[in-house]
Amino acid sequence: MFTGLIETTGEIRRLERRGPGVRVSITTGSTFVSELELGESVACDGACLTVVEATDDTFVVEASGETLAHTTLSNRRIGDSLHLERALALGARLGGHLVTGHVDTIGRVREKTAMGESTVMIFDAPPTVSRYIIPKGSISIDGVSLTVNGTDESGFDVVLIPHTQSVVNLAKKRVGDSVNLEADLIGKYVEHLLSTQERGPSSSRVSEALLREAGFVS
Repeated sequence: MFTGLIETTGEIRRLERRGPGVRVSITTGSTFVSELELGESVACDGACLTVVEATDDTFVVEASGETLAHTTLSNRRIGDSLHLERALALGARLGGHLVTGHVDTIGRVREKTAMGESTVMIFDAPPTVSRYIIPKGSISIDGVSLTVNGTDESGFDVVLIPHTQSVVNLAKKRVGDSVNLEADLIGKYVEHLLSTQERGPSSSRVSEALLREAGFVS
């Protein structure tokens, strides 16, 4: 589990195909790498990957064919930059939102507009994920936890403040570039509960009326 608060960025130094998957060598600060342990998870542009090697200022992760099929990692090249975040530690502050690192789908930059020192970015998102995106809700874009400013029939927009632009790469994206999207986990659980068929007495079923009464649905 992650927070969507990016710790640092890394650069892809090597890509080695392993059947349908790929082995990725990432170089970053030695302090970040020295704290990694073999087998732990690191979110790389929002995709949860397992560390299989770590030496000096470089660590290695492996992405399966399934991961490549649903993330932008399949299009990454040597020299590309990645957002990096280690897994959330119990007791740490949750400054962003709960991010699993299981990317839902790929979105694309539709538009970029300057708003003073900030940047407004509009992203296209397929229906498989856009149904979970609500105004003022949370979204993970390339692993970055951001607040949704507004939505339309085909996507959503966010505002990148100067500080965010200084620590992540999103403002450098061009129109048409692809990004990893992960919707807020809570919406998925609510949808699943509402769609689950009856499994017991009616008094124990979760319904839309029950959620509305409890204040979860307006």
